[in-house]
Amino acid sequence: MRALAEQVVARCLELAACTEEPGRITRTFLSPPMRRVHELVGGWMCEAGLAVSIDAVGNIRGVRGAPGLIIGSHLDTVPDAGAYDGILGVMCGLALASSSSRPLAVVGFSEEEGVKFGVPFIGSRALIGTARSMLDADPRIAAAIAGYGLDASKVDDARLPGTGYFEIHIEQGPVLEHHALPIGVVDAIAGQSRYAVTFTGMANHAGTTPMHLRCDALVRASEWIVKVDRYARSIEGLVATVGRCEVEPGAGNVIPGQVRASLDVRHKEDAVRRAAVAELLCGIDAQLLMDVDATPMALASKLHGFVLTSGAGHDAMIMAQAMPAAMLFVRSPGGVSHHPDEALLVEDVAAALVAGQQFVENFANV
Repeated sequence: MRALAEQVVARCLELAACTEEPGRITRTFLSPPMRRVHELVGGWMCEAGLAVSIDAVGNIRGVRGAPGLIIGSHLDTVPDAGAYDGILGVMCGLALASSSSRPLAVVGFSEEEGVKFGVPFIGSRALIGTARSMLDADPRIAAAIAGYGLDASKVDDARLPGTGYFEIHIEQGPVLEHHALPIGVVDAIAGQSRYAVTFTGMANHAGTTPMHLRCDALVRASEWIVKVDRYARSIEGLVATVGRCEVEPGAGNVIPGQVRASLDVRHKEDAVRRAAVAELLCGIDAQLLMDVDATPMALASKLHGFVLTSGAGHDAMIMAQAMPAAMLFVRSPGGVSHHPDEALLVEDVAAALVAGQQFVENFANV
């Protein structure tokens, strides 16, 4: 597997050169560099003995026989990305296809990040037959598809039935490195709740308003932020983040009159997440922005190793709506992702391929 792992890493780096911005890896939904990506990946799929096609939303698919197992991840990136987020899973899928004669499909999804239109998972939603409403809701998506030479009206034909989905992905976090482990089995993709929170006080002169007569919105917000952090640390597996604060009027000599903040709460058990939201937002002016249930990985028991939960969303959470799914994480040195410093160790990729090969060969027994 060492040679295959080296090939996987080399191919990831070759695809990194397909970019909209010289000197940075940026490859958004159906952007011009994706044509070269499709050319390269299509050639590698042929070498692996797969029949190649590109569907109505730009997913590239390599199929052998009547596949029960679908292996995949995404080929688009965030701006100024690393070389492995998403791409690793597709290249590992090709490596596994080349070392097996079983019927299967390898898919490179065309849109997971949602950078161009703020709509993620277009590719995987098309594969399970739920993308049409997204295209109908935003005509820019259909226009981008037409501009690439594809026909958005055929999106329903992009569905690819399967009996299982498997995705290998860099961890995008520090847990495996903390435990000195090359790979980990994902038991679930955490559910997410996101809110916009507002604290209202009274703006006034910073020099002439005594402390005991103030109504400082930022003080209230700060006390709440500390509560968020302390509460999350007290619940196993819970993560809660206040990632944005906007202070008004925002002058150094004016008491803050209003603070708008964000809250992001995640956990693999929806009941725990909802209880946390109820506690953290009790008496707070909050607007719900997103609420996504957790996605258990039903095939996790077919993989062996250290178990962890994915705090980030992946195509697997979409595919799991139509078929049982499994995910395998590969250690991210430094825990870095969505950044040019994203890295991999070849020996970790080899370990992932060994585990992946066992999964593929045993899939008929699932």
